[in-house]
Amino acid sequence: MTRHTAYIGLGTNTGDRKGNLAAALAALAQECHITVIRTSSLYETSPVGKTDQPNFLNMAVLIETDVDALELLRVLQSIEDYMGRVRQERWGPRVIDLDLLLFDQLEIHRKGLQVPHPRIGERAFVLIPLLEITPGLKLPDGTSLESLLAGIDPDTQRVKRTS
Repeated sequence: MTRHTAYIGLGTNTGDRKGNLAAALAALAQECHITVIRTSSLYETSPVGKTDQPNFLNMAVLIETDVDALELLRVLQSIEDYMGRVRQERWGPRVIDLDLLLFDQLEIHRKGLQVPHPRIGERAFVLIPLLEITPGLKLPDGTSLESLLAGIDPDTQRVKRTS
């Protein structure tokens, strides 16, 4: 059985944000095809895209799985659905968001699935937790996450470690 390494980004900005992240982590850990390896700290972040909404709590998780990327995406979406995620407005408020950021060192371009996540290099709230759990992490094309983070203006994206 092939084991894959994947990085998942988690975010929430409605309700009990810490509770939402804890529930999502518990749901991931209960999946028989997923082993949670490492989790980042929690980061309070200002919203990006649609800014007139509450701040987010974000984190990243390193997992191992024996399912392919498309099946993993289905699992993530089923957890979102179970937790009450409603997709009404792009970049709008959400109870939980589970993004498949990286899968092995693969580039995947399929309808509904882009790996690495297409905006990974634009989001400090993604890069900082990823680098916390795996310093020196690189994209499949060899680009370092540190170099991507260095290109983001810290005044435009506020990311504060909360735990």
